Amino acid sequence: MANNTSPHILTTSANLLGFCLFVITSLHISNRIETHVIDEFTSVIAILLTCSCIFSFISIRTKSIERENKFETIADYFFISGLIGILVIILLITMNYIK
Repeated sequence: MANNTSPHILTTSANLLGFCLFVITSLHISNRIETHVIDEFTSVIAILLTCSCIFSFISIRTKSIERENKFETIADYFFISGLIGILVIILLITMNYIK
């Protein structure tokens, strides 16, 4: 294993994916019209985190060091994109409830 971060990315992405699904469910239960943009954006972030989970899993399971590095790097990029997206979601939710 090259950097050995793939198991950490996998578990953290899966947990954050659960957070996104919780946010989506909460927004649907509240039936607020203003949260439609947050709902759509959270769905996109959930897709990014799912891709991060998939690539980190492939990185763990592959036997080739080169492929492992490649898939781990891809998982890293999806993961950081998801983290930045979650920050934006939190800011949007905060601004929505401050109004």
